Amino acid sequence: MNAHHSASTRALDLRHGRVDLSFGAGGRAMAQLVAELFVRAFANDYLARGDDGAVLPAPAPGERLVVSTDAHVVSPLFFPGGDIGSLSVHGTVNDLAVMGARPLYLTAGFILEEGFPLAELARIVDSMAAAARAAGVHVVAGDTKVVEQGKGDGVFITTAGIGALPAGRDPGGARARPGDAVLVSGAIGEHGMAILAQREALAFESTIVSDSAPLNGLVEALYDAVPAAAIRVLRDPTRGGLATTLNEIAAQSGVGIELEKKTIPVAPQVRAACELLGLDPLYVANEGKLVAVCAAEAADALLAAMRAHPLGAQAACIGTVTADPQRFVQIRTGFGGRRMVDWLAGEQLPRIC
Repeated sequence: MNAHHSASTRALDLRHGRVDLSFGAGGRAMAQLVAELFVRAFANDYLARGDDGAVLPAPAPGERLVVSTDAHVVSPLFFPGGDIGSLSVHGTVNDLAVMGARPLYLTAGFILEEGFPLAELARIVDSMAAAARAAGVHVVAGDTKVVEQGKGDGVFITTAGIGALPAGRDPGGARARPGDAVLVSGAIGEHGMAILAQREALAFESTIVSDSAPLNGLVEALYDAVPAAAIRVLRDPTRGGLATTLNEIAAQSGVGIELEKKTIPVAPQVRAACELLGLDPLYVANEGKLVAVCAAEAADALLAAMRAHPLGAQAACIGTVTADPQRFVQIRTGFGGRRMVDWLAGEQLPRIC
């Protein structure tokens, strides 16, 4: 993002103005948009230089860099509990955090549709900036493109993130072992159902609010509670929900996973909405929950650490890792039976993140 523009240019009309094609053309209008909206909101020394990239300090000795990238096309752009701006920060921060890393820096690319209201764009950018501050990360570089009216859908955002992985931490999907415990940090399915309810104008007794939140603070609390080697796997169960995430872990590790249905936390309004719509909350997206697979002897301490954190108050131990060459995820039902929890087939809820 280059912040330099003429002092004589009339200020952007952030109340009534709209995006036009010149905002993506690389000229004065684009420089003004960058300076008055993005650089203002994301203010930091890296952006203030106005160069084509950000020069970042090296990580501490012994730390490794972790990089992740994410694209965000959620519809609607604003929903109970968040918007595409805050979601774009949380999504990438969480991908870094569940790698065991401390998220440090983000870059952001915006695809804007001609005619999109500048007031809504400013609301999104301000929300994104607030989310970045809350997560303790800097947005250090970015880009903006504009497409013709009808060729986009308001705003799409791509974020990339850089984090530092402290020595000794190495969680990964291939590290689950038979006998390990499976924990989840709270009630599942809230983000996906919040989006669907807003999109379809569904009215329930109580509003379903997205759980979108940065998980890096919770992850640090987990590493403070137990030896790093005891934390085998961390994942954020986003698209495809808890079921898909557990199938990924089982496939990567070459193990089975057995769940206990009665222990899996689901908010009453989410359960009711899923029943009404014929959906299984196990497959509904989350944006502020994590799954942890840990050594059995660390499970109690890890669960206590989760429950002591604001984002983990409803944490639960929901199952165990088993020796299963077929790599099945199964769930024990309330009637003493079992059923398969397979991979998600097709697209259950499009454009939820």
